[in-house]
Amino acid sequence: MSKSSQTQEPLSELEKSMDVIIDVFHQYSRREGDRDTLTKKELKLLIEKQLANYLKHVKSKATIDEIMKDLDINRDAQISFCEVMLLITRVTIATHEHLHDVEGQQQQQQQQLKQQHHH
Repeated sequence: MSKSSQTQEPLSELEKSMDVIIDVFHQYSRREGDRDTLTKKELKLLIEKQLANYLKHVKSKATIDEIMKDLDINRDAQISFCEVMLLITRVTIATHEHLHDVEGQQQQQQQQLKQQHHH
């Protein structure tokens, strides 16, 4: 029985995206070792396949080793769902800021174009 069949109402956009995050985590966590944590290899795969575009927006170009060390709070060489959420949160915040930066640049360009037309 799937999660959504228990609830009568359809899932919201946000709820769907939460489900997707959980599903993606499990796609990688179940490959080797503990089924509910990521090994370094699983984390590397998840990052390469699922965060390739957005990880660029995170200021520090950290290596997988650094990311792993950073996320593995309890130092068990495994990344729990909670620990992965820290990475996803950080990347999401950085991407949000990046989008605002891009918007700001576009607005500046438009203003410059308007000024050029007036002269």
